[in-house]
Amino acid sequence: MPTSLLTLHDRLTQLTIAPQRGASLVNWIRLSDGWPLLRHSDEQALASANPRRLACYPLLPWSNRVGGGGFDTPAGWQQLSANTEHEPLPIHGSAWQQPWQVVDATSDSALLQLDSQRPFPYRARLHVQLNDGCLHLKLQATHMGEHPTWYGLGLHPYLTRTANTRLQAPARGVWLCGEDKLSSQWIELPEHWNFDQATQLPEQLVDNAFTDWPGRARIIQQDAGYQLVCQAEGTDVFLLFCPQGQNFFCFEPVTHPVNAHHLPGRPGLHLLATGESRQLQYRLHYQAIAP
Repeated sequence: MPTSLLTLHDRLTQLTIAPQRGASLVNWIRLSDGWPLLRHSDEQALASANPRRLACYPLLPWSNRVGGGGFDTPAGWQQLSANTEHEPLPIHGSAWQQPWQVVDATSDSALLQLDSQRPFPYRARLHVQLNDGCLHLKLQATHMGEHPTWYGLGLHPYLTRTANTRLQAPARGVWLCGEDKLSSQWIELPEHWNFDQATQLPEQLVDNAFTDWPGRARIIQQDAGYQLVCQAEGTDVFLLFCPQGQNFFCFEPVTHPVNAHHLPGRPGLHLLATGESRQLQYRLHYQAIAP
């Protein structure tokens, strides 16, 4: 069954969205030459019906992996099961695996909504806006269940990577992970992961949550003549995923480190009662620079 796409545009860029595929962004391109500002999604990726092959999708009611088979809440144990064939742990919540509805759409904006019952009742809203080369994403979660429970939010953009892609994103610390890919130890930022100044991406695998981030970042694509100036609100954590030998990387604003449900103090998670909400905003502003 063909995937129905929603197309937005401003004077500099064009964005396609697949509401039925977990509210995923499909392609965000520069209009002058079609250059992919997010990882290009080809027809095979779109036909796969898998948001993890597209350009960006929302993460809620948690980000990344949760261990232990679930987590404790004031009302008791919330059981979770693996939600993909290739991951032994539940990952990225449930919103990305459900069809969303289009509440409103114009030529440069869209409001999408999901009313979910799994793993507990919640309402999610994603507002997408294009304005003069700036992609603005606002993600909100509202708890609709009877008993309070823990929430985390995030966005999972896949970005184009070339040999000269550079990242500037100051942080103070990072969570190391064990073989199970769950957070095991927080350390002060080591020099080889210091992105205070614009730095080329590591060649080695990175898949870690960085903390004490002021919400500002720059992704510099000198070869393609532009940078993305990024601004997040509602979090001080980002997850950096740099797989080896791939033409993409992920820079994810998230509210909490991996497996925060089982870390002391549940850092970055929010306990929401019925009708309470949390939101996360993220802007990626395309700016031309001299190649």
